[in-house]
Amino acid sequence: MITDYFSAPSDEAAAAVIDGGPSGTPGTGFRTIALNGIEPVVQTGTMEELLTGVDYETVAANPRQGRVVAVRDSGEGLVIALTDELRAALVQASEGELREVAGRWARTEEFRGQSDPAALAEVLGELASLARDAQARDEHLYCWVCI
Repeated sequence: MITDYFSAPSDEAAAAVIDGGPSGTPGTGFRTIALNGIEPVVQTGTMEELLTGVDYETVAANPRQGRVVAVRDSGEGLVIALTDELRAALVQASEGELREVAGRWARTEEFRGQSDPAALAEVLGELASLARDAQARDEHLYCWVCI
């Protein structure tokens, strides 16, 4: 599973990258980070729970959480929205908080004990940087998935 996380000004703009992804679609200029292996619904929902303290069921009930904004080939290509609450939590988190969350995130059942907390801290740092840029441009976060 290939997962590219990016920011875009709207669901419509994000959906436009369905065929080639945010890096492979000319003219978008979307800032993109490749985070293969970080699934954009359950794993990011758990990340949001850990960052915000809001229980997973509430996170999952958010209309933007995991919402598919574009689909191709019966789900082999997807563009999925992330919540603005996750963006805000990433923006507000300090480096120390991100490291602490990475340690707890690595121990969740989604990773099955197979993830390095230091590597996940780097992932969270990259996502926090993307989130800060997105907030500065008044954009939302998305994930392009290719299976």
